Amino acid sequence: MNFLIRSTLHGSLGFAAVSVAAYSIWAFAPRVAGSEIGMYALIALVYLGGAGLALCGLLKGENKLGRFYRMFLPAFFGYALIWSLAWFLIKDPPGMKLREWTGAAAGTLFFSWVCWIALKKPVGFWGAALVLFALHTLGYFVGGKWMYGVLGTGIEGWTKPQVAMVAKLGWGLFHGLGFGAGIGFMLGWWQRGTR
Repeated sequence: MNFLIRSTLHGSLGFAAVSVAAYSIWAFAPRVAGSEIGMYALIALVYLGGAGLALCGLLKGENKLGRFYRMFLPAFFGYALIWSLAWFLIKDPPGMKLREWTGAAAGTLFFSWVCWIALKKPVGFWGAALVLFALHTLGYFVGGKWMYGVLGTGIEGWTKPQVAMVAKLGWGLFHGLGFGAGIGFMLGWWQRGTR
């Protein structure tokens, strides 16, 4: 199988698993952190801790886990911080999702930049960053459509809390599939000519 396709699939499936684990905090125990900001922080910690185990195989060479965490931790921390700032500080005009689009664009750009620096500035920054933004944002918004669609129609025989859990985990799944595919593509694209 082509290295770039394999990298994209690895990223998508691996990060989807981490994302479902992260969103499970929202689905099963949103009050455990004491506040909405605390919940976002716990979700970010799951991403920060789990992603290296799921995605370190995307890197070529030695000491993959250590190198992945050195790259991913600041990249994802910055992404999560930028996303959260956009979410909490930007007021959406009616009918718009300005804070989500802003968080996605600025957050994935920062994420891409940190990874690009860590990989010694390979050729093709803007193309890979654009693909990461597109796949991440597609996964995020498809996940949102899934969640609100399931909440709106329900699931026959299920209680509202059960439906809400499935809806939230589905959002995590789709967001993880898209974001992970973007990460896998980006890292694969930048390493395609290396051993």
